[in-house]
Amino acid sequence: MLSKARRLFKDLFTLNDVKRPWHLSFIAALCVGLPAIIGAALEQFPQGMLASLGAMVVLYMPNTRTAHRIVTLSLCSFGFIFCFMVGSLSTFVSWLPPFALSLAMFLVVIMSRYYLLPPPGSFFFVLVTTISIAMPFDLPSLPTNIGLLAIGGMTSCVACFVYSLLTGANTLPKTEIKLDARVNAIVLEALFVSVFVGGSYGIALALQMNNPYWVPISCAAILQGATFRQVWHRKIHRIMGTLVGMLLASAIFFFHPNAWVLAFLILILQFAIEMLIAKNYGYAVIFITPLTVIMAEVTNTQVSPALLLEYRIFDIVFGSIIGFVGGTIFHKTQWLTSLEKKMDERKSLSLLLSRKKD
Repeated sequence: MLSKARRLFKDLFTLNDVKRPWHLSFIAALCVGLPAIIGAALEQFPQGMLASLGAMVVLYMPNTRTAHRIVTLSLCSFGFIFCFMVGSLSTFVSWLPPFALSLAMFLVVIMSRYYLLPPPGSFFFVLVTTISIAMPFDLPSLPTNIGLLAIGGMTSCVACFVYSLLTGANTLPKTEIKLDARVNAIVLEALFVSVFVGGSYGIALALQMNNPYWVPISCAAILQGATFRQVWHRKIHRIMGTLVGMLLASAIFFFHPNAWVLAFLILILQFAIEMLIAKNYGYAVIFITPLTVIMAEVTNTQVSPALLLEYRIFDIVFGSIIGFVGGTIFHKTQWLTSLEKKMDERKSLSLLLSRKKD
């Protein structure tokens, strides 16, 4: 028992020996940080932040040839726009956002799983949806906001195109498009995850939490774990990293930083995240937390550090617990597998009957 605990502790805090080019982290940080810096220069920082949110598609750049990279990022940009639109329109009715979040999550999980989209998977689509839900409903501003999001995505596409040419991406092996043919399993997983993520937001609204969008974000982050061990690790990493990260975020907001400071902090934090994310998720969360706080709290830089620390930690821990419960059910029970087998059997029977009729 003691040896298992020691091994768990070691796994949680060990930096994995994953080599990643520094320039890959730099281009990701530049894509996310540059729109915010331009926004600060034009005294339009909130608009710059929306473009930075769209620029986060750069995090989905695969290690493939240039053409495949640009197609992947372009499709992810369309996904961001769709999620933002669904989230924004749902705020017209107070009880609709949890269902809109579930719908967006359902479709995103199906697409990301079917096309085997690598990490961060569906996470940033959830982030875009929840941030759009957190924004006040303003229908006339919706086209402008979508345009800013699209500009950020296009900026990342152009930057990645130039980066790919400079680093010789076309010398990489030809990309084979792989698909996950287990459609029933994908649909069941998407339905399960969407119910938990949307449900977590519904619970947070019912409990009248302050800015409850942190709950589904944390829930989705935990459910990203491919195995129960990863779910458990992510829960601990998420909570511990958040505690340290919220202290860092509170320290940042304590000095009431201006738009220029926040813009450059976004660039620095994103670079640190990219350098650490493959080595240890918990260490990366320390920097992910203040970055998401800056993006979510951009309209209120005068927020009280004490209240920021109190509300966000509770929301994130609460969402992580819901995500852990969902991950436990998903990985430790067989009912989804049994349901998948029944669906496959019915499909096979239907095909057999149709062939007999022919």
